[in-house]
Amino acid sequence: MTWTGFGNVRVDVFLFVVSGWLVSLCLHEYAHALIGYFSGDHSVAERGYLKLNPLKYTSPLLSIVLPVVVVILGGIGLPGGAVWIDHRHIRSKVKESLISAAGPLTNVVLALLCAFPFLIGVAGEPFVATASGYVFNTGPGAHAEFWSALAALAFLQVTATILNLLPIPGLDGGSILTPWMSPAYQRAWNLFAPYGFILLFLLLWQTRIGDYFYTAVFWITDKLGVSEVLIQVGLQLMRFWSGS
Repeated sequence: MTWTGFGNVRVDVFLFVVSGWLVSLCLHEYAHALIGYFSGDHSVAERGYLKLNPLKYTSPLLSIVLPVVVVILGGIGLPGGAVWIDHRHIRSKVKESLISAAGPLTNVVLALLCAFPFLIGVAGEPFVATASGYVFNTGPGAHAEFWSALAALAFLQVTATILNLLPIPGLDGGSILTPWMSPAYQRAWNLFAPYGFILLFLLLWQTRIGDYFYTAVFWITDKLGVSEVLIQVGLQLMRFWSGS
């Protein structure tokens, strides 16, 4: 629908970006569960984590609903709540860290897949220069709205990767480090885990770290061939209710 401009193309972009983000959330959680299964915790299969069914997650609210809402309102790939792993069955610190790293690594792969058409030049030139600035290229085969939506989806994958790798209690980055801590540090770290999301919000929207974060994200997307302008247009189109 986005490719052909069917109906209201802004609604098409919204559906494309949100559904693509929803699929990536499922794959992110699935990667945690899959590595957990091969690391020794076969109970993840009994809990339904290997079925790609978002309703089977420990917390659908944190894993699915909250990240989707944040994408719609804030245009950022917020990490979700991870699947529950029974660490009694995991006999290796390396495996514990790999289980936590599997989700962000999935986002890396998805970011590369989304950016691939831009890297090889398949996306063409979505914009043309005019005296008043840049406008959509409406020529045959331009499909500017589609490429803008794909750019926004690539952006979300990059933001999700970085956020998930931050060494914050309760996030994947913090969980990667936890197995290597002493028992005393682990207990203290786990006490702050429920407040990891609050800390993340404070860092991104109340400190200069948020500016550094977006600078890093746009630097990475630029290296992947995805322009900041195209990303911003995709996010604006996604908010079809705004009328701008």
